[in-house]
Amino acid sequence: MSSHISMLRRQAHGALVIAKKNALLYYLKSPVLIFGVLFPVFFFLAFKMGRDIPAERVVPGMVAMALWFTASAVGPLVTPWERRARTYERLISSPLSLRAILAGDVLSGFVFGAAFTAVPVALGLLLSDASVESAGLLVLGVVLGALAFSSLGVLLAAPPASSPSHIMMLSNLVRLPLLFVSGVFVPVAEMPSWARWLAPVSPLSYAGDLIRRGFGEGGYFPVALSAAVLPAFVVVMFCCACAFHRRWRSKGL
Repeated sequence: MSSHISMLRRQAHGALVIAKKNALLYYLKSPVLIFGVLFPVFFFLAFKMGRDIPAERVVPGMVAMALWFTASAVGPLVTPWERRARTYERLISSPLSLRAILAGDVLSGFVFGAAFTAVPVALGLLLSDASVESAGLLVLGVVLGALAFSSLGVLLAAPPASSPSHIMMLSNLVRLPLLFVSGVFVPVAEMPSWARWLAPVSPLSYAGDLIRRGFGEGGYFPVALSAAVLPAFVVVMFCCACAFHRRWRSKGL
């Protein structure tokens, strides 16, 4: 029993080391900043300009969209960069399990997304009449959303490609449709019926709903449902990421 606990501690420590390595090497890389930070800014401007919408109504969507792009920006890029730098072989041959390595990647995306989300929250509170009505729901949406989105990012990194551009092309083919059916731009209740049917397949729908409630706006999904579905997304996507990375890792060498 003690040896099993000791092994778990070593794997957990290794995951933290992987997360720290990703933070030091990749957080300030230009593709991460472009796809993680600039994308939500451009989408926000495209949505807001020319429309008579109060700024405080746009803030929850801006926060959710920033979290979506930042938390899922690191995961798809780390593995291709490791393969291109020829450090991927050394990483997977280390004593760490594949789950610990991927958990470190998820943790780095989670920290990156949650930390950067503080910026649009602060800007929204300072530059508009938006106010936080429930800090608990806002924090819950950010934390669970960051975990789910970073798990999605790690899953999207599974294909055996050494070029980040190939992975980012696949990533955007997945992330953009999920963004547009999530209710970030238009509340789910106000979307067409076909879009309301698709909204539940996007984890951003539930995180955005919690964030919207945190700012005192009405939600579409029950809070308990969102709080249960987001961890389920994390588990499913992380398990799929482990399975696909294990299946394709030899092709990426």
